[in-house]
Amino acid sequence: MSTFQAPKGTYDLTPPDSAKFLAVREAISAPLRDSGYGYIETPGFENVELFARGVGESTDIVTKEMYTLTTKGGSQLALRPEGTASVLRAALQANLHKAGNLPVKLWYSGSYYRYERPQKGRYRHFSQVGAEAIGTEDPVLDAELIILADQAYRSLGLRQFRILLNSLGDKECRPVYREALQTFLRDLDLDEETRRRIEINPLRVLDDKRADVQKQLTDAPKLRDYLCDACKAYHEEVRALLTAAGVAFEDDEKLVRGLDYYTRTTFEFVHDGLGSQSAVGGGGRYDGLSEMIGGPELPSVGWALGVDRTVLALEAEGVELDLPATTSVYAVPLGEEARRVLFGVVTELRRAGIAADFAFGGRGLKGAMKSANRSGARYTLVAGERDLAEGVVQLKDMESGEQSAVPLAEAAAELAKRLG
Repeated sequence: MSTFQAPKGTYDLTPPDSAKFLAVREAISAPLRDSGYGYIETPGFENVELFARGVGESTDIVTKEMYTLTTKGGSQLALRPEGTASVLRAALQANLHKAGNLPVKLWYSGSYYRYERPQKGRYRHFSQVGAEAIGTEDPVLDAELIILADQAYRSLGLRQFRILLNSLGDKECRPVYREALQTFLRDLDLDEETRRRIEINPLRVLDDKRADVQKQLTDAPKLRDYLCDACKAYHEEVRALLTAAGVAFEDDEKLVRGLDYYTRTTFEFVHDGLGSQSAVGGGGRYDGLSEMIGGPELPSVGWALGVDRTVLALEAEGVELDLPATTSVYAVPLGEEARRVLFGVVTELRRAGIAADFAFGGRGLKGAMKSANRSGARYTLVAGERDLAEGVVQLKDMESGEQSAVPLAEAAAELAKRLG
């Protein structure tokens, strides 16, 4: 047993389970790569103020959950709690929006950090794949991103997820609703912290998960009743595009999500098999975020999908992913000369794109064949002094148990043919 263990609220990804996470990342990013989204990678930490301005000072993320640190030079940094603010900062810094081809379409994958009470589906270190379309106000973009996420989940075999959809209005109509909501909330029996939130961002109160708070919100003003004509038309177009694409969704007038930068379209992917931590991903439009962090006006939309929660959703549905074999051929040498010769064959197989492994450490035949079985290889190559003297190697089919001698010079070509 090691002296050290992973920090509380974190997890290690180890084989074979780590293969699921890789497959999920690949499945989520595949539709994005086919739709004009380029890969972007940002640092694991940023200036604290980036998140305070972008995510919102009233959010739990900024007030309670960020891991912050002070550098030797006195700078205040934070481990990134989410991806959008970092990606937009990087796009602005690189002047991607000035290249003349808007929207700037980017996707990313990485680790994020929030100080939360650890529980199943909620970790202090977690993994997401995200996508952002920066610089264009178009309901088609909103619909595109929702459709691509839906496509990714269905390609994995998930079926029991739901898409919740809402509109949060814009800078024209939301202030009127904000005032009406504040007036309503001030008369409720709420704790001091929630009352402070009413003055900073009252929409966040609607996202409160406590039953006693939700009970009091039954008669709260509805944002849909305050949407301006432009926001109503925009939202109806998003809904129509999703319906035309055959993507089912549910209207959820209380959906606000936990970040302050959202405007107009907001959506969430939920899976009822995950208990209280039912959200597996979500996103929305954030037309004012660029200006919040010192950039020009760049209306944008994006989402982030949780890799770990998606894996939990797959397990909840009993979905077994069709994962590629980590090893297709396993070489077992008997003797020093065979070690050199078969290692050469393994190297040739790898260069040809065939997953091959080797019995390291000079083990005997029995122990090496046990390792070959554990590797999951379809074929095993065995060679000893007599085989080499005859210019052959023994090729064993691990499924059928059949074994035959093949010319050493033709071993790689024969395996390539059999493996297709």
